[in-house]
Amino acid sequence: MTPAELVSYIKENDLQKKNLLVVTGAGISLASGIPTFRGPDPDAIWSNDVLDKGTLAFFHRSPVESWLWYLEKFGKFINARSNDAHFALANLERSWQGDFLLMTQNVDTLHEQAGSQKLMKVHGSIDKIRCSRRGCPNGAPNGTLPFASFDEEFLTFVTDPRMKTIPRCTICHKLLRPHMLWFDEYYQDHVDYQYGRLTEFLKKFDVVMFIGTSISVGAPEQVYNLAKMDRKRIIIIDPLFKPALTDILMVDIKAQAEVFLPALMNQL
Repeated sequence: MTPAELVSYIKENDLQKKNLLVVTGAGISLASGIPTFRGPDPDAIWSNDVLDKGTLAFFHRSPVESWLWYLEKFGKFINARSNDAHFALANLERSWQGDFLLMTQNVDTLHEQAGSQKLMKVHGSIDKIRCSRRGCPNGAPNGTLPFASFDEEFLTFVTDPRMKTIPRCTICHKLLRPHMLWFDEYYQDHVDYQYGRLTEFLKKFDVVMFIGTSISVGAPEQVYNLAKMDRKRIIIIDPLFKPALTDILMVDIKAQAEVFLPALMNQL
């Protein structure tokens, strides 16, 4: 399906007045130089040791190694810049007539840079950190701190990585941890993941658009299964997605988001 054909599909079914949920994954940020998790690119994070080291258990077991792994894998995201797909989605949000919500699995800040406002980040964000002690005002379930406030401390840690140099909470002096949903944690663990907001939107959405995601785990899989069960319209924009079953209510577009979405917005 071409951008023009998708525009026709949207207009013929009067979808622009419906409630739209957009779900983005790592594929939308690949053109910004950020590797995917499950993609074929050689730097794909999933191809490494993420299931072991991307856990709270590993952080508690080896906090120095955990922070070194995190900074190596995700530190490069700080300098990434939004690509045309991110800007197109920000424009789609402004022009959409029904309710709109953008849920991203990504921890980068590219949607914010592009101007997205109706945004929830279910896996956390690299521009934030938090205290590792639950209940601390700087920790779960409510607190976070700006990562940038600890730039000097982390520079010291990277230069001299040991337990003593890991930055600590300004209130209780416990170790700071990434503000990221580890694989052995839950969406409800922190209010900043906004899982309640997603739950409420799922009561009223009519259309879901998946972009650059394998839809294989967690919240995206939940949304996908609910959309199929409730016969919602599903639009998938991903060159690699392979649906288990075809459906007349599913539009499967094999295209790069940074190419397809700007062309779509030019005609919508």
